[in-house]
Amino acid sequence: MDHAPPAFEAKICAPHDLARRIPALPRPLVFTNGCFDILHRGHVTYLAQARALGASLVVALNTDASVRRLGKGDDRPLNRLEDRLAVMAALECVSLVTWFEEDTPLQRIVEIRPDVLVKGGDWPVEKIVGYHEVLTWGGSVHSIPFLHDRSTTSLVEKIRRL
Repeated sequence: MDHAPPAFEAKICAPHDLARRIPALPRPLVFTNGCFDILHRGHVTYLAQARALGASLVVALNTDASVRRLGKGDDRPLNRLEDRLAVMAALECVSLVTWFEEDTPLQRIVEIRPDVLVKGGDWPVEKIVGYHEVLTWGGSVHSIPFLHDRSTTSLVEKIRRL
């Protein structure tokens, strides 16, 4: 018996294909980004809250090289981009997932022109990359407070101590 690829894989969108795919998403469109190396409760809570701010949610992931430049450790990310994209795409609250090679997602933000830009509570709103651009075209920017004190870095450290 042949099995078709899971439907969620259709949510993975190469950056060069965004111009074609974004117009089909319902507005208001919410955008967020991050590494999302090992998905945990803090991540999924944050993503669900971000999605609640609009009609669709686009998530841009740092590429593996971009994650390494963030200084999270030589062995990070633990999960390769293709695996992180698939896990993110499988989440019901995520409408589309893409990636960025640069150190910041500014290029994706400008291409996508979200109505709502969101980051986690450790980011002051005015320090969020894309803040000025999104406000310029009439959008809003939010920093969502953490409900659960979780981080991939602390989880990795805990595993290493075992």
